[in-house]
Amino acid sequence: MLFVGDDWAEDHHDVEVQDAAGLKLATARLPEGVEGVAKLHALIARHGGENLEPEQVVQALIAAGYRIYAVNPRQAARFKERYGTSGAKSDKGDAHALADMVRIDGPQLRPVAGDSDQAQAVKVVARAHQTLIWERTRTFQRLRNTLREYFPGALTAYAGLELTSADALELLLKAPTPHEAAKLSKQQITAALARQRRRNRDQKAASIQAALRESQLGIAAPVTAAYAAAATAHARLLIALNEQIDVLEEQVSAHFLAHPDAEIYLSMPGIGTITGARMLAEFGDDSTRYTSAKARKNYAGTSPITRASGRTHAVYARHARNDRLADALHRQAFSAINTSPGARRYYDKQRARDAGYNPALRQLGNRLVGILHGCLKTRTLYDETTVWSHHAALGTAA
Repeated sequence: MLFVGDDWAEDHHDVEVQDAAGLKLATARLPEGVEGVAKLHALIARHGGENLEPEQVVQALIAAGYRIYAVNPRQAARFKERYGTSGAKSDKGDAHALADMVRIDGPQLRPVAGDSDQAQAVKVVARAHQTLIWERTRTFQRLRNTLREYFPGALTAYAGLELTSADALELLLKAPTPHEAAKLSKQQITAALARQRRRNRDQKAASIQAALRESQLGIAAPVTAAYAAAATAHARLLIALNEQIDVLEEQVSAHFLAHPDAEIYLSMPGIGTITGARMLAEFGDDSTRYTSAKARKNYAGTSPITRASGRTHAVYARHARNDRLADALHRQAFSAINTSPGARRYYDKQRARDAGYNPALRQLGNRLVGILHGCLKTRTLYDETTVWSHHAALGTAA
């Protein structure tokens, strides 16, 4: 058995190969890309490892039988402290530490999952979709802050439409300054609302027009023009983001629904297509990755951690976790309390024990992760009666 430490930079890899006794067999700096992968395979093969084709990459290494570990930089840094406390660092030294780490502490590390091509496709589009949504939120905040500086009346006028909506952005682009906005006619405003099929258009148009014509705090014309240019740029970016989010949403739905696990995810309470896709993307579909429901809960970050030392014993929420997965699980738990009677009873039980809103949702999410694990392991759909029968019986007895 060979142990390989690979300190992976953007344009090169520093590699060390060790045997089972920790003897250093080879070190090398390899380029990134196909050439580097080919040299890595040759290096491993030279010392008795399996010889792979040059065009194979990390996922192919997993499929070919290599066990790959992704090591958190913090873990690597803590491990290196056993060699010395000076803080010295080099890529070659990091590769040596990583090889030692997988040789000595391999059972304590989590192997990289060998997810299917379908799951990887879901991950790519689901993450891209969520990233664009986060970027839209940041762009909206920038636009809002810009408007507050020179045109706060626009925030009041378009409050009922949401500033990220197509009609609000259309009107803002048409009239980005207080002077221009005050000249907008009711017909122009109504036409923009009509294109988005708004209800009560006449009433809303009159309200928007009145708000835009209220007196504003004036600032110098050149400064107003500069702010208007910045607001226009943010508005155009929001329009582009809205369009691409819609396009990616279709891709997320298509890839997720084509996956064999989609039916199980969608049978769970509080999970729709987008939430299900995000959960599948982050959990993966490797059936050997999570040995138990506890392992899945730990990875999800929903299970608590215990800190016990001497007479001190405390239980805390996990903060080091996959934020994308945590966000999806929070959304599921929030929706589940409105669609699942069992989930609602479980949530109410936590609140009755003086748990706050977020801790109660987190505990419900932890329970739902365990249920999902059971459904995926047994390849069965969620059943409300079966899942919550124990809790219902306890409630009746109480």
